[in-house]
Amino acid sequence: MLGRRVLRARTLPGIAQEIYALLTVYQAIRIAIADATSTVPGADPDRASFSIALHTARDQVVQAAGVIAGTTIDLVGAIGRAVLNNLMPARRLRLGPRAVKRPMSRYAYKSLRVARHTYKATVSIDILLTARISP
Repeated sequence: MLGRRVLRARTLPGIAQEIYALLTVYQAIRIAIADATSTVPGADPDRASFSIALHTARDQVVQAAGVIAGTTIDLVGAIGRAVLNNLMPARRLRLGPRAVKRPMSRYAYKSLRVARHTYKATVSIDILLTARISP
């Protein structure tokens, strides 16, 4: 959302205020996207573009278009109409399972010249019985 912009505040309360303002705007845009996609049957909220909603909201603030609402207020609004007109394509099916990233390479052990996968584990349990001393 910041687009490489820095926060303007120089004090901790000012920085907190700017961060809360950004989070509030983010949540308001997400709610507008969810409301817009809920009006169309079968529309997935994942197909709605956040950047289109953000640019439309920015244009609404700059142009101040539709500030005074009429007697009827629609749930979709200008942001929702822009989002619904530019829905992204449906997500394609995943053909393979997700791969879990390994923290270390499997091939890093070759440099140690130790075959770590060939060790056999041996477990031994010794039970020691002590004679009771009767009082």
